[in-house]
Amino acid sequence: MKFRLIIPLSFLLLLGQYTKAQDYDLIIRNATVYNGLGDEPRVQDIAIILDKIVTIGDLKDKTAARSINANFKAVAPGFIDTHAHIENIRELPAAESAMRQGVSLLIGGADGGGPEDFPAYLDQVRELKLGVNVGYQVGHNSVRERVLGTENRHPSEEELLEMQELVAQAMNHGAFGLSTGLTYVPGTYSETEEVIALAKVAAAHGGFYSSHIRDESLGLIEAVSETIEIAEKADITVVLSHHKALGAGMWGASDRTLKMVDSANAAGLDVRLDQYPYTASSTGISALIPSWALAGGSDRFKKRLEDKTLRDSIEKGILYNIIHVRVGDELERLQFRKFDWKPELQGKTMEDWLEMEGLESTPVNAVNLIIEAQKNGGAQMIYHVMHGDDVNRIMKHAKTMIASDGKLSQPGKNHPHPRSYGSFPRVLGVYARDKRVLSLSEAIKKMTSMPADLLGLNNRGRILEGCIADLVIFDSEKIKDMATFEEPHQYPQGIETVIINGQISLEDNKLTEAASGKLLTSQTTKP
Repeated sequence: MKFRLIIPLSFLLLLGQYTKAQDYDLIIRNATVYNGLGDEPRVQDIAIILDKIVTIGDLKDKTAARSINANFKAVAPGFIDTHAHIENIRELPAAESAMRQGVSLLIGGADGGGPEDFPAYLDQVRELKLGVNVGYQVGHNSVRERVLGTENRHPSEEELLEMQELVAQAMNHGAFGLSTGLTYVPGTYSETEEVIALAKVAAAHGGFYSSHIRDESLGLIEAVSETIEIAEKADITVVLSHHKALGAGMWGASDRTLKMVDSANAAGLDVRLDQYPYTASSTGISALIPSWALAGGSDRFKKRLEDKTLRDSIEKGILYNIIHVRVGDELERLQFRKFDWKPELQGKTMEDWLEMEGLESTPVNAVNLIIEAQKNGGAQMIYHVMHGDDVNRIMKHAKTMIASDGKLSQPGKNHPHPRSYGSFPRVLGVYARDKRVLSLSEAIKKMTSMPADLLGLNNRGRILEGCIADLVIFDSEKIKDMATFEEPHQYPQGIETVIINGQISLEDNKLTEAASGKLLTSQTTKP
């Protein structure tokens, strides 16, 4: 009788790894290792097999199929951006503007946005050749719009139940948490109790709650208080998204909001923050328009403008927002980022537009131009409205993570906020190395293990044996963001190598063909 030996294919593949007289797939030698936990760096070698870090130490006598000499440059865990706008991931799956910053994981669905059909969307993303890892939150605005449209009203009991079911469905399909954009239509029409009801669903599935809070300017204190109330009543970890004190009238208010965060945490709540390292924000021109005027969509807005009483009220509201909430009479602080109706204005300011129209640069004259812009599809703006002292104070806080709030971008298209190209290198170069607001170890912790812990990803965001090999090699003396508000389409300097899931994805200033990113879900964190 003849016997046939059956050997599993997986064993043969594994055997093949080690019949080549190589100890590892990849070794990074002479690395100044920042482990992501805030510890001081150590010069070590890092060995990788498949997608995992398997050994850290002195490996000079070990061999690998591929070796990288880091030449004592910094090696850190890949940066994790928990607040990203990646709605265009299907068009830009390589996510080059993020990868070139050293980012290895992007979390979309921020500010209440995201797909209405969450499971179907994830199925599409799963099929992409991703350059970096991606994951998602479920957005309150998307859920509310699916059930209520853009109506300015409270949901019925049945409608609230439907919204809760949609949040539960998304959480069951791997959403990491629930996000809100409480300044945006339609989320701005919700009451606190509605948000609490939905946050409880996310909490029941082990998720967190992140919020573009209801007001980052004159109502900042009340909005932070509301977020803390949601943390308490929903029993959920909360994140104050892109925390800031917006507008000259609120400069310095971060001192008070951070004390509120400290008090909440001392009382047993879990309140965290994220932040981008710039003194300018970016959102729609609609932020200057009273939210009630936008209810029901564009046609309803235009109809209201035909009513003299309503138009007068809208104009007064816009003027108030310009002067008291945003920029005063300094209209050069209102910069156009994306303006399909008048693309020639992208990168220019409201002051420039008024000059083109032959009008004096005053807030009163700007009001009608803002209305015309909104009537013709709106515009995305950059608002130069924050103070550097608040940025520094927030960044130093122990609970603050670094996140870009950026959009996937490609050179030559529109006029993005520079945060889309430079957030993480800017913190490392400007705020850690040059200004010494943070130590380099602290800065790296805020971009790696802290966001990983928020997501429950204990095997990412740190350089430890057994962790996933998402790594970035950078020159701490040369790292620098190059993107500016005038010329945003510029990649940073100093990022030398990016490794995603054990595969070299960026090397010698070029993307490789690895496309080794994965869709991560909350189930990824479960054994």
